[in-house]
Amino acid sequence: MKNNGTERTPLIRLRDVAKTYRQDCADCAVLDGIDLEIAAGEFVALLGVSGSGKSTLLNLISGIDSADRGEILIDRTDIAALDETSRTLFRREHIGIVFQFFNLIPTLTVLENVTLPLELRGTNRRESGRQGLALLRRVGLADRANDFPDRLSGGEQQRVAIARALVHQPALVLADEPTGNLDEDTGERVLGLLLELTREMGKTLVMATHDPGIIPFADRVVRIHDGKLVLQPAASPAVQLPG
Repeated sequence: MKNNGTERTPLIRLRDVAKTYRQDCADCAVLDGIDLEIAAGEFVALLGVSGSGKSTLLNLISGIDSADRGEILIDRTDIAALDETSRTLFRREHIGIVFQFFNLIPTLTVLENVTLPLELRGTNRRESGRQGLALLRRVGLADRANDFPDRLSGGEQQRVAIARALVHQPALVLADEPTGNLDEDTGERVLGLLLELTREMGKTLVMATHDPGIIPFADRVVRIHDGKLVLQPAASPAVQLPG
């Protein structure tokens, strides 16, 4: 596939993906026949109104949820064909997730939250601590490593969540409304940090948002409307990062 005139290898391929939920005794198709390719290293902004299916699509790509039909290939692995345990193990290795409400574990320190993905993979504590502290320095929170999440502001908690999502060097980072629970100024700084780090590390970033202010910073914009994808022209690559 091509992006901004450059040939790029697809990391993600979706073919005829559909998801239906049962609500009020009726079947409601949230996604219907989704086809999409996302290149390695690309930043794709996924736009749509609340309830349009943005989070559902991210959950399917991450393997948190399963599709009713279709293929979801991530680096040639069809996660739609995996059972729940296999999807969980795949996600631990290959995907980092940034949630709107941070999803930090309150009983763990900042450093322990960041290093959790490494420890789940079996990395020894000394090495996971070294890598976790390096990323905390990168997001400006090394001095808060031994604090608990409730001592941090919302913006600080989201910076911890970004470090956690990147610490195990996933090929793919999924962000679900990462600035939706922050004020405008804090949200811009968090967005700038997320984009800077993912681009610096060469990660593929797919971000679900209802904020059209994201559009200028994306390589490509995809809208969800009535269960279908609507592609928009690529954004200018020369736009300065926020924050």
